[in-house]
Amino acid sequence: MKTNFTLLFYLKKPKNYVKGVVPIYLRITVDGKRAELCTSRECEPELWNTKAGHMVGTKEEAKTLNSYLDKMKAGVTAAHTLLCREDAEITSEAVKSKYLGKAEKTHTICEAIKIHNKKMEELVEKGDYAEGTLKRFEVLERHVKEYLSFKYQKSDLNIRYIDHEFIDGFDFYLHTSKDNGANTASKHLKNLGKIVRICLKNKWISSDPFFGYKLRSKVVHREYLTKEELQRIADKSFTTVRLSQVRDFFLFSCYTGLSYADVQKLKTSDIRIGNDGEKWLFGYRKKTDTRLAVPLLPFARDILDRYKDHPFCINHDKAFPISSNQKMNEYLTEIAVLSNVVKVLGNRIAKRTFGTTVTLLNGVPIESVSKMMGHTNIRTTQLYAKMLDEKVGKDMAPLREMFAASVEAIETTVPIEWPV
Repeated sequence: MKTNFTLLFYLKKPKNYVKGVVPIYLRITVDGKRAELCTSRECEPELWNTKAGHMVGTKEEAKTLNSYLDKMKAGVTAAHTLLCREDAEITSEAVKSKYLGKAEKTHTICEAIKIHNKKMEELVEKGDYAEGTLKRFEVLERHVKEYLSFKYQKSDLNIRYIDHEFIDGFDFYLHTSKDNGANTASKHLKNLGKIVRICLKNKWISSDPFFGYKLRSKVVHREYLTKEELQRIADKSFTTVRLSQVRDFFLFSCYTGLSYADVQKLKTSDIRIGNDGEKWLFGYRKKTDTRLAVPLLPFARDILDRYKDHPFCINHDKAFPISSNQKMNEYLTEIAVLSNVVKVLGNRIAKRTFGTTVTLLNGVPIESVSKMMGHTNIRTTQLYAKMLDEKVGKDMAPLREMFAASVEAIETTVPIEWPV
């Protein structure tokens, strides 16, 4: 790696200097950044040549001092050369440490990810993070290691080498070698950006390499269930209890907007009477820790009543007897086929259905929908509104009628005679 490397001997006068000898220092400059070395030698300012960085004169004293300074300069230059041969990062502090025989403390990208993941693993056990979040960072660690081996033939890399070129290369690698889509690659880069910002906070690096870097993503079509599809699932009779229970859980999420984790931890004590005298769900969302306050619609109340006497719910103070998330998704695939719904059922589509078909399409203000869904930013809720062609049609209906009336009024007037 090419660097601008210069050395300069200079006199460092103390603040209250009046007269006498002054200590000599060596300034090491690499790419504009400086480090200082004390030479343990002194010289009178009148006998010092600033331009040459040497003591003036031909006496033995001047020759001895200048010889010592030349030897020191050669040693520092040799340290710089060794760093270049080792393909190490060249900084003024690194050159200084090499000359003094001290190893400059450096940190690597894989080290940073590993430390982050270890801490997150402990927080997952405490319930502060979801296990899926940790898995995404574990995938990031694996991808970064494979990219380093592919591009640099190294198992790790100094965190200071992470720059726009590295980010661009990693992005390209994710798209090509890993066959990631634009949004998946963007998520990996966002997670890498979090790691880099932690390094910046710990002062392992002096600047953010992601500054000014624009992540690219594509708008994704997000599916939700229509009123007719919801009804088909609700009306379908299943021969097994497990499918009926999973169907009820899924529909409950569709009519409350709760995630799998929130429904799983839902207790009967979380169902209380609100200010309006009706039943509400109260608590805190697991993912964002935002307050949960959702009025129970009649359909959701009916589903809860079906399980109030279930042995599991009574013994564990739970609202539902819920299987693991993996099993739930397997059963939902079966439910979709049996209900003739050609969409991938899951918790995400359930939440979108609540935000669209159940609420926004029925005139619930977007501010209320945002609060019930636990969105910390209303722009997240606005993504749901963009999906609704039906709502656009409803909103445009009065305008369509107004223009239709205007057209009818024009048609009753004298017809326009067009020139032949």
